Amino acid sequence: MRRQGAAGGSGGSSPRASTAALPVRDDLKDLHPYGAPQLDVPVRLNTNENPYPPSQTLRDAVAAAVAAVAGTLNRYPDRDALDLRKDLADYLGHDLTARQVWAANGSNEIIQQLLQAFGGPHRTALGFEPSYSMHPLIARVTCTQWLAGTRDPDYGLSTAPGQVRAARPDVVFVTSPNNPTGTSVPLELIAAVYAAAPGIVVVDEAYAEFSRDGTPSALTLLPGRPRLVVTRTMSKAFAAAGTRLGYLAADPAVIEVLLTVRLPYHLSTVTQAVARAAIAHRQEPLATVEALRRGRDELVGWLRGHGLAVADSDANFVLFGVFGDRDRVWQGLLDRGVLIRNTGPQGWLRVTVGTPAETAAFKAALTEVLCL
Repeated sequence: MRRQGAAGGSGGSSPRASTAALPVRDDLKDLHPYGAPQLDVPVRLNTNENPYPPSQTLRDAVAAAVAAVAGTLNRYPDRDALDLRKDLADYLGHDLTARQVWAANGSNEIIQQLLQAFGGPHRTALGFEPSYSMHPLIARVTCTQWLAGTRDPDYGLSTAPGQVRAARPDVVFVTSPNNPTGTSVPLELIAAVYAAAPGIVVVDEAYAEFSRDGTPSALTLLPGRPRLVVTRTMSKAFAAAGTRLGYLAADPAVIEVLLTVRLPYHLSTVTQAVARAAIAHRQEPLATVEALRRGRDELVGWLRGHGLAVADSDANFVLFGVFGDRDRVWQGLLDRGVLIRNTGPQGWLRVTVGTPAETAAFKAALTEVLCL
């Protein structure tokens, strides 16, 4: 079994070229490329993907959609992706229209566009750590100063409004459910953060579809809050990570600003066609969400039954620990063909909920490692 560095590595197999002689920006010289390991192992549970591949019906629909636009690829795509945005608005509901929805190449490009528009030099962005590691990284590359806020001992955000009032950031990130902890944020807390914030408040809901019953979306808070943005992705619940389609809902004025920073024709014709086909057949991938929710809850119970601490999760992954040497546990699992993520607070590990067979393999490997 291939051995990887204890931190999990970036997943690249090629040695890094020396950049010492290049005129790189001073604030980027110590950065390394983001990325979870991409290793050829039997069970990969490290990147929070939906483990169920598209059905034959959905594959046929995607193939037909691409074939239908193949004859137009000599022309630029719809610059504003209007039909796709209409479909996304219909999916989200809440009386949203295409004017309130925007789409880009994954939610990371959405975040980048938001920071290009509302962050930048001499501006700040605040997030509550531990949280999604791309928020501070994208802030840095857009020359936005990152402010690392804190969480409660149980990873809640009871002090978030006070932190926002004290820091007065230009952009606030609230992840719900949070990555890597899986915890959701009550709507009243999000509303309190918005009331305390002088600038844009971004609620990252990449895992919203996996939330337990009764967990409302921040989409319900949009009316009357022109500085509130809710971001989503098709990578998780839609089982479309390879499509690279992220989107947001916000006041139309926010989208108008984003039009000034997006690259021309940023969403290809093929991306738009594939995404629309997936939305039209969403019943199939979304049907797997309930199975993954059940698998998550069962896994949480199993881990706690083995004496491990587990953060309450509303996502398709579970954060568990606490290990004196988590690197040994991570490597022990990898040696047994199971790849999970070495991330989060010290002593904790994160595992994606897989198929029943994948979860069984993880349990068997972890049992062996814990017995060593």
